[in-house]
Amino acid sequence: MCEVLTIPRSSHYNSFKKTVSNREQENQELTKEIQRIHSKSRARYGAPKIHKILVNKGCYLSLKRVQRLMKKAGIRSITKKKYRPYPSKGKVVQLNNLLKRDFSTQTINEKWVADITYIPTLRDGWCYLASVLDLHSKKIVGYSFSRSMTSELVIEALQNAYTAQKPRQGLILHTDLGSQYTSSEFTQHVRKYEIKQSFSQKGCPYDNACIESFHAILKKEEVYHTQYTDYSAAKLAMFQFIEGWYNRNRIHSSLGYQTPQAIEDQMRKTA
Repeated sequence: MCEVLTIPRSSHYNSFKKTVSNREQENQELTKEIQRIHSKSRARYGAPKIHKILVNKGCYLSLKRVQRLMKKAGIRSITKKKYRPYPSKGKVVQLNNLLKRDFSTQTINEKWVADITYIPTLRDGWCYLASVLDLHSKKIVGYSFSRSMTSELVIEALQNAYTAQKPRQGLILHTDLGSQYTSSEFTQHVRKYEIKQSFSQKGCPYDNACIESFHAILKKEEVYHTQYTDYSAAKLAMFQFIEGWYNRNRIHSSLGYQTPQAIEDQMRKTA
């Protein structure tokens, strides 16, 4: 048969000894590591962050190679469309905007942003998460979870942030013009803590883009992939996401692929 096909006998016998190339072996090992990192992030990380983690581990490869291996293995980041409630059409009095879309900072506890987002549950309907984010570290420094969207919800989130961070006088707190943040009860607490209150303009989502970005991450990486039975289940999930994942384990490209807690720790050491 070899003579008829003009194939060397050695080639025929070598065909029984199939070997995997070094490149293919390396790809197989990389794919296993990619799957491990992807699984540890609960499928939240995409190619850029997985690539950065691999490089930090000493694996010198391109982002395109990571993308190619992920595509071949069917690995992808979980993303879903963000839910947006209908905006209010009522007239709102404009208040001082001290932030003016200047998100730059020199240290922690210099500028905070806060907002409320909706979390659905099967038994208890909509629940509400009020969050306070530090613009320097991107850390959620305070939050509160409730079945009702009241002034008490945002006051508790602020109290938690103030107790945990103990900021100096002159801190700016920026929010939208929601009735919870413009209420006299909330304003009294802000003044008691000697915090400067700043507000977005009506209909300008970019003024508070950073906290909205966090809530979008929360929805895309957690909420849209889970059906919470009731308020208690949702509350536990919010705690696990914020404290167990986002603040201490989720790396951010805007932070040089470090975690919010790592940035805060660095700033406290140099203070």
